[in-house]
Amino acid sequence: MRTRKVENMGKYTGQMLEEIYTQDQIEKKVDELAKQISKDYVGKVPILIGVLNGSIFFLADLAKRLEIECELDFIKVASYHSGTQSSGTVRLLKDISCIVTDRDVIIVEDIIDSGLTARFLKHRILENNPSSVAFASLLLKPECLKVKFEAEYVGFEVPDRFLVGYGLDLDQKFRNLPSIWAFPVEMNL
Repeated sequence: MRTRKVENMGKYTGQMLEEIYTQDQIEKKVDELAKQISKDYVGKVPILIGVLNGSIFFLADLAKRLEIECELDFIKVASYHSGTQSSGTVRLLKDISCIVTDRDVIIVEDIIDSGLTARFLKHRILENNPSSVAFASLLLKPECLKVKFEAEYVGFEVPDRFLVGYGLDLDQKFRNLPSIWAFPVEMNL
């Protein structure tokens, strides 16, 4: 297990991060998800809607591995206003630009934790009468769900720890790490 020390991050400086998923593990999981989605959407051209900013790496890697045609769009919401705790309120910051009526939509998330953002996004897309709506999330924290929510495509189920890397951030830092890292369990973020 690899560790890394947090530098120049105020109250987080000096904390030791633990790598929980390597770049190779992530790539293998994205391959598996892409194969399943390609199989499930044969003969269709789904619109992949990436949830900014966290899904950007996952969406790019997933789309490149699909064996079917697809379209891409983005939506941006906020539920973390700063720090590590969700506010419980979801705000729409940027809406999609494509027309999803009578189309198959796959919403691509980096992580589903409380389920509140996922539920908000599903309702937002359903308002436009798509043919179908599915979720692809690299990570799912089942013990943190505040609302019942099931994603059709999940990479890894993870424990209730604060994660960074591969799109996941802490105050916009650490997104660019190619693997996924966890803050210490005992740390009160």
